[in-house]
This record gives sequence, structure tokens and C-alpha cells, in this order.
Amino acid sequence: MNRFDIVGHRKIWYIFSSTIIIAGLICMFTKGFNLGIDFTGGTLLNLEFEEPVDINDVRTIMNDYVAGNTQIQMAGAQNDSVTAQNVMIRTRDLSQQERENVLQGFKEKLGDYKILREEKVGATIGSELIMKAVWAALISWLLIIIYISYRFEFKFGLAAVLALVHDTLVVLSVFSLTQKEIDSSFIAAILTVVGYSVTDTIVIFDRIRENLKLHFKRGGDIEALANRSIYQTLTRSIYTVTTILVTTIALYIFGGDTTRDFAFALMVGFAFGSYSSIFTATPLWVTFREYSERRQAKKRMKPRVAKQ
Repeated sequence: MNRFDIVGHRKIWYIFSSTIIIAGLICMFTKGFNLGIDFTGGTLLNLEFEEPVDINDVRTIMNDYVAGNTQIQMAGAQNDSVTAQNVMIRTRDLSQQERENVLQGFKEKLGDYKILREEKVGATIGSELIMKAVWAALISWLLIIIYISYRFEFKFGLAAVLALVHDTLVVLSVFSLTQKEIDSSFIAAILTVVGYSVTDTIVIFDRIRENLKLHFKRGGDIEALANRSIYQTLTRSIYTVTTILVTTIALYIFGGDTTRDFAFALMVGFAFGSYSSIFTATPLWVTFREYSERRQAKKRMKPRVAKQ
């Protein structure tokens, strides 16, 4: 049975990924990101209602008058934090008109209340924390290269990290293109995607290493070996990503507004993480391997040419 030549068509996968990333980079520099209140700060409202109110009713009213994510905390809540009289609301910076509309909406739909606190608040995630997160990611990628180079070889480590960079840039590109809100949970989603992607990649690399020891001889077809390794692990990859995506889609649909953007980042990241393990990391390793073999062949040819 003739199987589709995944590695042999790697230029197509490179073009596909590059198109998404380039479009995303252009969008990042032109439109930027829709940063949430964790990054930008906003308005804090603390209201005490005469009667207990439901958190879903509060969120519905906020969505009617204020676009974007809103953090709602029910102080002293009963029934698993669903209803309470004391409500803490943290949202983007509201204009005077928006503030009046929101407060009027609360009074009309939820009853009388008393304003306990109202003020503008700063960002909970500052530039220093963002730089620390970036440095943590860079150091983790370096450690991944070192570890995989030790367990496999340097070309495996480099291909794996480039696939992780690919996954991170794709998620950032999609969020910039769609202008979905980025908050503190987005960082957790990126780290989760990186962990999943590198695990899936190592499974394929481990099979490639086994096949190199058992079946490969010098001068053999490295593309055929890589394709064989991909197909030997393909069922496992499909089952894993399908199971994860079903769970993540359920979280996206039924998890509510507070987890929707987080779940969306996971969906995009898991899908492209599985894609990159097969269509990016493995083809990149083949490209690096073939380039290294061509260089070694040229070095072996030079002394012969000199003798002639």
C-alpha cells in the first residue's frame, strides 16, 4: 500500500506554516493584541446588594454594557460561590457614561445596592513579569535542546525547539488576527501547549532513533525512514490529540466566558502542536540531516580532487 509521502512534501508544510506566521507577525505589528485587564489595568467596583444576586446575572449585565472580559468575585458567597450580596467586579477602564449605564443596569435588574468601593486599578502583570516569562521560555528551550541532544542528537533538539517556536508564534498569530483577549491565563495556555507539543515530538523522534539503529544503513533513504516512523506513531498521535481536543472543545463550549479564551488558546495550540510534531519537527530533522550529509560528502570529495 502506497502511503502519502509526508516528509517528501515538506516544502508545502513549510510554506503553510510560514504563511500563517508571517500574516500573524504583520498583524502583531499593525493591530497588536487585545490585552486584558491583567495587562492594562481597569476599573474596580465593589457593590453590596440588598438581596443576594447570582454571578451569572451579574456577568450578563456586564456583557450587555461592557465589551471584553470581566472578573467577578462573589464575597462571602453561598451555594458554591454562585450567589452573594457583596460583589467585586474588575473590568477594563470605564468611561463615565459606561459606568453610569452599568450601575443603572444593576439597579433595574438586580435591585438596590450600595457602592462600597470604586477606583481605577493598575495592571497585575507588569512588563518586568512579562520579560521574566520570556526569559523562562528561552531558557526552557535551551534546556530542551541540551536534553534532547544528550538523549538523541543536536539536530533532533534543534528541530524540536523550532517546532515549539512555531507553535508559540501560531497561537500568538491567531490571537492577533482574531483579536481575542489575552490575559494571565494565556501564559498558562502557552506553557501547556509547549509541554504537550514537545512530548508528542519526542515520541516520533524516539521511533526514528529506534529505526535508525535497526533498519538504517549508510546511504539509505532517510526520508523513507522518517515517513515510516511517523506512520508507526500516527495512530497514537491521532488518539491523543483527538481526546485532548474533545475535552478542550467541551471546556470552550460549556466552561463559560471566563475560560473561553483560555480554552481557545489550548485548542489552537494542541491542534498545531500535533501538526508541528509530524509536519514541522520531523521534516526539519530530515532537512538538517540531509544538509549535514551533503557537507560531509563535499569534505570527503575535496582530498580526491586535490590529488587529481
